Amino acid sequence: MSGTIHEIFGYRADDKSEVARRAAEQYRCPILDSRCEKQLHTTGDGPAGVCSIKPMTSSPVVCCPIRLYADEYRVLRDVADIAFGPGPKLVPGGSAVPVAMRDGRPVVAVFGKRWGGELRVPKKSGTGGYWVDWVLALVNERGDLEEFVAVEVQTIDTTGNYKNGRRALLDTREVVKTTVGLNWENVNKRILPQLVYKGQLLQRESLCRKGLFFVAPRAVYNEVIKRVGGVEKLPTYALQPASVTFLAYDYLQREPVDGDVAPLERAVQHSTTVYKLQEAFNNVQLTDADVYTHAILDGLGLA
Repeated sequence: MSGTIHEIFGYRADDKSEVARRAAEQYRCPILDSRCEKQLHTTGDGPAGVCSIKPMTSSPVVCCPIRLYADEYRVLRDVADIAFGPGPKLVPGGSAVPVAMRDGRPVVAVFGKRWGGELRVPKKSGTGGYWVDWVLALVNERGDLEEFVAVEVQTIDTTGNYKNGRRALLDTREVVKTTVGLNWENVNKRILPQLVYKGQLLQRESLCRKGLFFVAPRAVYNEVIKRVGGVEKLPTYALQPASVTFLAYDYLQREPVDGDVAPLERAVQHSTTVYKLQEAFNNVQLTDADVYTHAILDGLGLA
């Protein structure tokens, strides 16, 4: 596999503006307006800074979840508007009740990293716990919890190595080919099982009336849909406790502007149920019988 770095420290790799160069020199993430948190596997080279990858045969794909939080966490605002209706402002979870009572209007309490902290829920055994990335809770003007939704944000892990491409961009702002690839197998091994498990868990929550929201780059969403056999396997349902709502984001189709963080737009909104998702995930299309036998025979020179 091979590809190039598409965005580094928030800006396009081919953006040679002063603001892009300065962000790279300072290892600064313009999304969070702070030092990049993504570390390289090797020490001593500073933060990785890679936001998205351009495979040689396809469009760029976001690989850093923080990249999806551009435009002041626009994705969380989108979820809140869909789940609760437009209007209530987003407030860090711990301050939501006093703010709602002070202003005399509902607010959305946000629990997640850099907001109100992630909420840990114990497992049935009483040890460990499971997390969702975000919980958005509607708090009314009296300070009462009315309902909530959970939000999972997923990009895609990389394979191979982009160290030479990163070094070239930091040194000369030159885009060079690397061995980096994208780990699509995680869709099967991690993303889909987690969506099914967490969706079923949330369906038992009396105040989780709109279910689970899954936010991802459009390429990751497309891979999920491909894995379950097509979008026709996930019929549309109205929001309900058993809902799984997919929100997929892609780059806004416009001429690139140097010095700007490329805007993202919501490309897909699709709500189904966790039961339809589980059914589609379990109904895999198997290969022909004896494929392992034929491969072994071929390896033995007996085919």
